Amino acid sequence: MDMSSAEVKRALVNDDRAQQHSPTPSSPELNGSEILVRCMQAEGVKYLWGYPGGAVLYIYDALFKQDTIRHVLVRHEQAAVHAADGYARATGDVGVALVTSGPGATNAVTGIATAYMDSIPMVIITGQVPTAAIGLDAFQECDTVGITRPIVKHNFLVKDVRDLALTMKKAFHIARTGRPGPVVVDIPKDVSMHKTSFSYPEKVEMRSYNPVRKGHSGQIRKAVQLLLQAQRPYIYTGGGVILGEASAELRELVALLGYPCTNTLMGLGAMPASDPRFLGMLGMHGTYEANMSMQHCDVLLAVGARFDDRVIGNPKHFASVERKIIHVDIDPSSISKRVRVDIPIVGDVKDVLQEMIHQIKEAQNRADSASLSAWWNQINEWRRRDCLKYTPSDLVIKPQMVVETLWNLTRDQETYVTSDVGQHQMWAAQFYRFEEPRRWINSGGLGTMGVGLPYAMGIKLARPEAEVFCITGDGSIQMNIQELSTCQQYQTPVKIISLNNRYLGMVRQWQELDYGGRYSHSYMEALPDFVKLAEAYGHVGLVVDKPSDVEPALREAIRLKDRTVFLDIRTDPTENVWPMVKAGKGISEMLLGSEDL
Repeated sequence: MDMSSAEVKRALVNDDRAQQHSPTPSSPELNGSEILVRCMQAEGVKYLWGYPGGAVLYIYDALFKQDTIRHVLVRHEQAAVHAADGYARATGDVGVALVTSGPGATNAVTGIATAYMDSIPMVIITGQVPTAAIGLDAFQECDTVGITRPIVKHNFLVKDVRDLALTMKKAFHIARTGRPGPVVVDIPKDVSMHKTSFSYPEKVEMRSYNPVRKGHSGQIRKAVQLLLQAQRPYIYTGGGVILGEASAELRELVALLGYPCTNTLMGLGAMPASDPRFLGMLGMHGTYEANMSMQHCDVLLAVGARFDDRVIGNPKHFASVERKIIHVDIDPSSISKRVRVDIPIVGDVKDVLQEMIHQIKEAQNRADSASLSAWWNQINEWRRRDCLKYTPSDLVIKPQMVVETLWNLTRDQETYVTSDVGQHQMWAAQFYRFEEPRRWINSGGLGTMGVGLPYAMGIKLARPEAEVFCITGDGSIQMNIQELSTCQQYQTPVKIISLNNRYLGMVRQWQELDYGGRYSHSYMEALPDFVKLAEAYGHVGLVVDKPSDVEPALREAIRLKDRTVFLDIRTDPTENVWPMVKAGKGISEMLLGSEDL
């Protein structure tokens, strides 16, 4: 059986050194820093985001002596982890970051927690004070293992240089297998300095960590039978389909069955937005048809999703309608965690979907066409509500229009869209119609402001020929705006679209709806001149304050292919995100606009 992250941590603590790879007599003797570099090279690491400090100077010296790994110097350790995270989300490779001890490690915590909540494969290398000084309140010391334990899949403190190579092999293996996640490797300064013979294991086996891949064939058979008997079926998928590289299998399954499908915020792009069987995103700001179908289906196939609070709202309300639930996930701890399911299937989603497709093709019976037709008629009635409709204006810029215009201009190109967190994130998810997986990069689980620009930097290095847009807000962009300096140094020409409404928009929206319009500390009264700020960092800045100027400004940003462009777009400060499910309400208890208040 696969194990949850907590089980992985407990089991690996007790794992013995049976897999210690004995160096051969001819192995070269290297110091720990050189060994670390060799390990990363063996793992195919191309980029390393980091910030130097005293505890990692031997490591930086080793990096100076090689030329296969490109180090990117960020301006804040949080951005190092976010950039490595964005790289991992866009490519599927393990992202790697390097920070120093003490404040370097604590500055990285938000980035680590962000990756952990969204199951992103990462290895974060942290410096530590010398082993003899641990626990003595040495300069720039902190308990990195203790601090990060709740927000990693696993972490290691390497106390002996002879253990370093095997530990790195384990770290990459744990990060990328099973349910992916971040792994922290804490390396004391003396370990990075001491020498030992080096060889790198080709593979690693841990008796305490053996993630399952194949789903139980009997459970899959039961699931297929239930799916084919459904009268109101629904397919609900999350970020696990993206992480599991299972988008092709999902599309084949939907086409084979003809069933409606929805994606979570983290799953957008797994199904093409243009597919008529795709009902849009579901959840707190999902479409009316996606949410109503979720509430009223009789058989639900959940794949790589976790029924979180932003998706199903109030669990009691969700459970008030009887339905049969099939849940496919690599992590058994996610199954029946919030919602009781009828057919649990633990396994790699790609493998499970392939087996499902095979069994459906072999099955003698087919879904009842009359019932399915009636179900689609009901769904199309819900669709006619046109829940994403908004009123355009010639006087004030509507943020929805900005995102729609961007989509129209980039829909036929290889385009990646990152976002920060807030209203702009929801408008990007609603109005940019993603056709492919790994093109929509945002913080879902932790909801971290400030990720958008570092994400974009990481993606642009991985995909230099692609267009990379960061959709952000005037609040979020200032969280890591110093990374404009990194963009200049490493020539990562990303395009920043700041939907500037002079508010912390989502906070203002909640204050309007739930707190009597008392806008407590949500108004940004001292915003910088973003154009001058962008220019100060060596970039292009443009102010857009008229609806008629939005498209020309976006075209100009795209035309300036080799420049980072900051678009300060002054949007309607009163605009709210609709639909909306208020906290504590059920998924079908949606507000479609101010008229529902």
